[in-house]
Amino acid sequence: IQCDITDKDAITNVIDSNKIDVVVHLANSVDNDIDPYVTDAEMKKSKICDKFIYAAANKAEVRSFILLSTTAIYGVQKGREPIRETAPEKGNSNYADLKMTSEKIMQKEFKKSETRVAPIYDAEYTQNLRDRVFDAKENVAYIFNDGEYGFSFCCVFNLIDFINGIINVPSGRYEGIYNLADSRLITAKEIIDYEKEHHRIGAVIQKSPGMGLSINKGKMKTDYRYFDPSITFNNWNIDNTRAKRIAPFRWTLSNTK
Repeated sequence: IQCDITDKDAITNVIDSNKIDVVVHLANSVDNDIDPYVTDAEMKKSKICDKFIYAAANKAEVRSFILLSTTAIYGVQKGREPIRETAPEKGNSNYADLKMTSEKIMQKEFKKSETRVAPIYDAEYTQNLRDRVFDAKENVAYIFNDGEYGFSFCCVFNLIDFINGIINVPSGRYEGIYNLADSRLITAKEIIDYEKEHHRIGAVIQKSPGMGLSINKGKMKTDYRYFDPSITFNNWNIDNTRAKRIAPFRWTLSNTK
């Protein structure tokens, strides 16, 4: 069935009319349903969708319900400890608020799994990687020093393996929040080299930390893709220990080719 995410009748009819074992709720996600600019309209549509899809799944006694959330909920974390599921929720963007609302509505309806996924990529889709090394205003890639700093991302195949791990072990019981991210950070240098190898990036400017780039702190509120370079060296290390009990997280930037 293909329909708008606010089409309550179409979506609930699918759940009511079929024996559904598992629902994987990917709607209202950047890179999937909505574009990078998340406004009040997108937040309202998401909330409407969440309320009726959770209620329908609960009524139909769906065995497993998995919500695709985001590590953006954690926001910018201080310190160097890995960001675990219990870390403070400091996200201050519309997208983080949208997904946090989805989580809270879900927790009210029933206890199931919430997957906070780091920005995804695969061999061809690397937009989320580029966002960390590209100044869109100046239309140029940049790197600080030698680019040995990194960020957490999630190969889409690791996400698929995790979902399959829950679906294919019906006797298991999975509740609460799981961080989904590759087991190691991807460095800025690796992103630059990968994009150069595939001829998707041009000149790269080398800068020293503290040197000016185009910064618009207010834009981060609504624009999912905007990255403030002044927070480059904050803690982006998402801990996936809990999720690795279900899936091996074997995919990396180097073996998705």
